[in-house]
This record gives sequence, C-alpha cells and structure tokens, in this order.
Amino acid sequence: MAIPRLRRYSGPAFLSYGFRPFFFLGSLYAALSILLWLPMYAGELQTHSLFVPVDWHIHEMLFGYLPAIVTGFLLTAIPNWTGRLPVQGLPLLALVVLWLAGRAAVFFSADIGWEAAAMIDGSFLLAVAAAAAHEIVAGRNWRNLKVLLPLVVLASANGAFHIEAHVLGMSDISRRLGMAAAILLISLIGGRIIPSFTRNWLVRENPGRLPAPFDRFDIASIAISTVALGAWTIAPDNSASGLLMAVAAIAQASRLSRWAGDRTLRDPLVLILHLAYAFVPLGFSLVSASIFLPAIIPVAAGLHAFGAGAVGSMTIAVMTRATLGHTGRLLRAGRQTIIIFAAILIAALLRIVAAFVPYDGMVEVAGVAWAMAYAGFLLTHGVALTTAKRR
Repeated sequence: MAIPRLRRYSGPAFLSYGFRPFFFLGSLYAALSILLWLPMYAGELQTHSLFVPVDWHIHEMLFGYLPAIVTGFLLTAIPNWTGRLPVQGLPLLALVVLWLAGRAAVFFSADIGWEAAAMIDGSFLLAVAAAAAHEIVAGRNWRNLKVLLPLVVLASANGAFHIEAHVLGMSDISRRLGMAAAILLISLIGGRIIPSFTRNWLVRENPGRLPAPFDRFDIASIAISTVALGAWTIAPDNSASGLLMAVAAIAQASRLSRWAGDRTLRDPLVLILHLAYAFVPLGFSLVSASIFLPAIIPVAAGLHAFGAGAVGSMTIAVMTRATLGHTGRLLRAGRQTIIIFAAILIAALLRIVAAFVPYDGMVEVAGVAWAMAYAGFLLTHGVALTTAKRR
C-alpha cells in the first residue's frame, strides 16, 4: 500500500519514517551481536551483563533485535492501515534512543543493577505498544488491534526474563514466552502479507491458481498455534504440549500450502516469504518431536528453527521488500539480494543441523553466515535507508 501524504518535514531522511532507523540499526545490531556471541560461546569474551552468556544471546535476539524490526514495520504499516500521518522527527528519535539505551543497559547491567536495566530495557516495548495502540484507536482501525496482543506478550516476556534471570540465575518460561510471541507475530503478519504479495505478483506475472483468501481455516490455525505455544511455554516436556505442537505443525503447513508459493519460483522477493514461513511448521514439528523423542531430537533444533529460521529469514525478507518499496526502488531482487537471502537460509539450516551434529565450527559458520546476511543487507540497502526517497 502507498505511504500516505506526509506533513511538511525538513529533517534528516533517516528520521522521516520508522522503517529507516529501525531497519538500519536493527540489522547492524543483528550482525554485531552474533559476532560478539561467537567468542562468548567459545568462552573467550565476557560482558558486563548480569545475564549468563546464553541468556544474553537469547535476550538480544528476542527482545533486542526483533523489537527493532517489528517497530520499523509497525510504524510503516499503521499509517497505511489508518490513513494517519507517520511518527517522524523527534518522536521517532526518542524511540530510537530508548531502544539504544535498552541495548546498553542490558550489556552493562552488572554495572547499573538489574532493576535499572530491566526498567530501561522494558520501557521500549511498552512505548511502542502505547504508540501503536494510540494510532490504531485514533484511526478507528479496530481490526488491527489484534497485532498488539503478541506485542504486549513480548513486552511481558521481556520483563519476566529479567526477573527470572535475577531470581533463578537463568531464564526459563520467559524465553519460551518470548519465542511464542515472535511466532504469533509472524503467523498474524505473515498470514496477511504473504498471500497478498503472492496474489499481486501472480495476477500480474503468472495467471492461474491464486492463494486462498483468509478464512476460518486461518483463524483455526492461529488459534491452535496459540494454544500449543501456550502449553509449551508452561509445560515444555508434557506429552499434551507435544501433541498440540504436532497439530499446530500440520495446521501451519496446510496454511502455507494454500498460498501458492510453488508458483513464485521466478520472483525471489515473493519466494523468500514462503521459504521463511516454512520454518514455522518446521519449528512446531521439531519441538513436538523433541518432547516425544528427546534422545533423538534435541530441543535446540526446534528453538533455532523458530529463531534463526522463522524470525531471522522472515524479518530480513520483510525488511528488503519494505525498503525497496518505500524508498522508490524497483521491487526486484538483484544479485546481492539473492545472496543475502541465501546467506540467511544457510545460517538457519546450519544452526538447526548443528543441534543434531555439533561438529566443531558448525555453529561458527552459521553465525558468520548470519552476520554476512545482515551486513549484506546494510551494504545493499543502507544508502536507501539513509537518503531521501526516489521520485
């Protein structure tokens, strides 16, 4: 959808629309945080964080990187949904500074204390949820209020993460709750944009079978997934949770099959959305299998299918398309973009495989591929994100 007419704005292009700073800084952080994580994983680097290394890694992916990209998306999408003018200039800068403060607070929490770190870090998602709710309500766009639910759950999981890490020494329920919120966001937003973009391309380029319209099956799939993720969050080893996750896997795989992704092979910008969403049913399947066959299927495989796979590849796919479309570029994947997509898919697949066969260096190679994907995104689209829109 076209961006609505903006108010007169004479500030830097970087702060003219929410996707610009948050896609840029979020991608930069995704690359740098993994490059920090690799020596931490090897025991060669220490932070000033109160989080143990694995918790720092999980937290900064779920509650650091992901909220930045979700914020960039929402601040771009909500004006299209409501017809209201976008957040820009100083209000946008305030959100950016708040996000940066959260990253610093978590990294230096041993110096400032866990309470201060939790308050500073937690304030960002609450501010974003409040801003999104205000715009949606003011625009009387009631049907999109549902996107606030996983956002509020993500904010709640972030607060619980800090408390669990302080009280127990390591996160537990909160990490699964954060992952559940991320997958529900992908299920809601992906279920809206993937069939839409696919339909638009097929009508224009490859007439024939089109994606099924949103109907009761989609509602049932999301509902089943919500129940399954809730059960897994509370009782991750219970056989009932495993059964629910298996049912959700089947429902999500069936949902994806209804979107005619097999007919989009000629357009990488559309195809990557389908490939990214495929990690959702894969994650449900692997988590379910890890409950029933823990000696064969490690739980880390399902977690990384959700995290590195679904979250990583879906966010980079959405960022690429939004950046091209909203900066006046052609919606076409060049060679660099195809390499970026290949790198993020390789990173996700290697990280899943590493859970089964942890050969020396496999995690490191997956991390380098991840960093290359996000560094490639910045090299390819950084200029577009920081300069005025092409006319």
